[in-house]
Amino acid sequence: MLKGWCLDLINFIDKNGLLVNLSFEKNVFPEKSKHVFIITRWQDQWLLTKHKSRGLEFPGGKREDGESLEEAAKREVFEETGGIVSKLFYIGQYQVMDEVPFVKTIYFADIESIERKSDYLETEGPVLFNGEIRHVQNDSAFSFIMKDEVVKQAIDYLFDKSVVKTNQE
Repeated sequence: MLKGWCLDLINFIDKNGLLVNLSFEKNVFPEKSKHVFIITRWQDQWLLTKHKSRGLEFPGGKREDGESLEEAAKREVFEETGGIVSKLFYIGQYQVMDEVPFVKTIYFADIESIERKSDYLETEGPVLFNGEIRHVQNDSAFSFIMKDEVVKQAIDYLFDKSVVKTNQE
């Protein structure tokens, strides 16, 4: 069950057949967020990473013990892309109703620079994308994570709040 009343809750079924609840408010779900998903931009381009098995996606991962969600977001961006975060903006959270439900916190990050690294852990490093990121559902190069409503709704939210300018819509 959800805490309180949330008029802005968006529900959909993801590519794995699981119910997802998305909110642009904080602390709506009973589970504490232990994961981060970071929509990243560098020099007016989307900064993605190429996951070794899933394909192109925004960086993200699990919060480590003793780490805040903001610290986890910055660390994941650096680990997976070499990106140095200059600004971090809270977008929302989404709950995935798996066997054990979990919550991810969504951030937007402006990247000030990208450092070349010898190891990007489970990814192949940074990939810059200039296209319309909300319309990649039929592109097999992109991860399933990029093909559900979370990315589309979060990008729409960023444009609506003028966090991201519409020059690349």
